[in-house]
Amino acid sequence: MVGESFKQTIVLRRDLGMGRGKAAAQAAHASCEAVFRILESGDRRWMEWLEAWRRSGQEKVVLRVDSERELLEVYTKAVELGLPASLVVDAGRTQLPPGTKTAVAVGPAPEELVDKVTGHLKLY
Repeated sequence: MVGESFKQTIVLRRDLGMGRGKAAAQAAHASCEAVFRILESGDRRWMEWLEAWRRSGQEKVVLRVDSERELLEVYTKAVELGLPASLVVDAGRTQLPPGTKTAVAVGPAPEELVDKVTGHLKLY
């Protein structure tokens, strides 16, 4: 792990027309939930990644997709590669209907692994 870079990517749906505050909240939900999953998992490798990411400044990159299908593809690929990931499903209390899938976080994990999932996406 020495010399390895760690990051987390957060992917938001642009097709929902979320306001800036709503988008920021959904990104925060995704980021926190991914960390909670690591802490609850007991997965030693994930815990090492989390600690290395924390010590190196907690790099986060916010990216975009234009559909629920694309969002689910990102989440599925992350899970298939064995990466920590979270999928946010909105409660529907403000701008969106209940059950709307809004965001995914991938990582924290080694940058090269995260990029296999989200490296092709554009910045939000």
